[in-house]
Amino acid sequence: MPLTEQQKKRLRGLGHNLKPVILVGAGGLSASLLEEFEQSLEHHELMKVKVSLGDRDKRDVAFRELCEHSGAELVQRVGNVGLLFRKKRKASKFETL
Repeated sequence: MPLTEQQKKRLRGLGHNLKPVILVGAGGLSASLLEEFEQSLEHHELMKVKVSLGDRDKRDVAFRELCEHSGAELVQRVGNVGLLFRKKRKASKFETL
């Protein structure tokens, strides 16, 4: 179920002080990076990802693939840093969302 604008606003506030957990470099999205991303997302629920690829189109594709692979939702994107959210299946910190 997609997040409402009010939920996204709350998550942006919570994610403001976060540092990027996953850094995607010139190598792009490898199987090991996707696995690490999946584990980090399950642990953190709300996290920043920095994608340092060549141009905007490549970064758009990388964020789209990360979201499709994990079932996460892109809450906000500023330049090459995206804020992604996926609620835990059990014991979520974000039960009110």
